[in-house]
Amino acid sequence: MTEFKGSCKSKEWKTSENEDWIEADGKYHNFLLAKEVPPSSFKRIALNGKCVIREGLAYRVVKPSYTAWLFLKAPSETLLKTVFENPDFSSKIAFYDMSRLLGGGNVCTKMNHTDSPVFQEFENVLKTELKIKLKPLSPALGLETNAEKLVTQIA
Repeated sequence: MTEFKGSCKSKEWKTSENEDWIEADGKYHNFLLAKEVPPSSFKRIALNGKCVIREGLAYRVVKPSYTAWLFLKAPSETLLKTVFENPDFSSKIAFYDMSRLLGGGNVCTKMNHTDSPVFQEFENVLKTELKIKLKPLSPALGLETNAEKLVTQIA
């Protein structure tokens, strides 16, 4: 996140030293690191998500405009279907499966159908500065077909 936050500062977006959020154009973009998230918990967080903003010694809570989930373990098919099938979720939520990176690979599977310039910059930093290959999941192909295709491309 260090390289990414540096890039955001160069764009004059507001960043936090301790929390993983970016403010750009008056909208908050929240980054959540997760290992596993049950679909019921995901829905609650997605519908009622909050972002804590520290300003000096005071705190305030805002509703983020966009949320990126950074998964340390591949998200379940059920979780992916939940987002694919709900336009309200898919326009405001991005998934990044970082599990292959933890295993020493350089591939990150992503699902980002938002119009967030912050998430676009996050992807740009992953690709250009960290040399990580981004492989998108496409809802049009179906999850099973897509998973097989990704495994074939990576192998």
